[in-house]
Amino acid sequence: MSQSIQDITNISSVKITDLTANPAPLGLMGFGMTTVLLNIHNAGFYPMNAMILSMGFFYGGLAQVIAGIQEWKKGNTFGATAFTSYGLFWLTLVGLVLLPKSEVYSGLATESFPFAAYLFMWGVFTLFMFIGTLKATRALQVVFLALAILFFLLAAGNYLGPAGAGILKIAGYEGIFTGLVAIYAAIGQVLNEMYGKTIFPL
Repeated sequence: MSQSIQDITNISSVKITDLTANPAPLGLMGFGMTTVLLNIHNAGFYPMNAMILSMGFFYGGLAQVIAGIQEWKKGNTFGATAFTSYGLFWLTLVGLVLLPKSEVYSGLATESFPFAAYLFMWGVFTLFMFIGTLKATRALQVVFLALAILFFLLAAGNYLGPAGAGILKIAGYEGIFTGLVAIYAAIGQVLNEMYGKTIFPL
């Protein structure tokens, strides 16, 4: 018994190997695919519909929150903050669309100016997160910079009301680009890991 206690006290450090999977591709795909589909709408190709809202709730929203929690477990503060925040962004966006549709909350529809303020604040958040990506891959830098621009374009378009329709259309195309870069970054991480070499440069 005394020998066992002595052995324990002699242990100076324990190395724990993390064998969990990388959650970033899930978060990036949830963000990227949902962003592309929403911004095809913003570009004027189809109206807001249940497909966009379902993607926003389940994939853009819940999948990113799950990815954020997994990043937290890995000790990645940036990933935990980014994925959880953007997952909850999608959930709040779905709420902004759906809540006023109910009889109880019909008087709470968000007008253009407060919606512009909402988008502007997300742009500010994203701009600060972009600074964090300067220590990450080039692909991630492009995703966050493009996303910050997207939020500011959407904020400007909504702030201007009917006069901002052209800006919103431009934002739609810029948003499609943003989502596609996120999808590229996600696929790159998955395939590079699977093949053990660089298939998609990041």
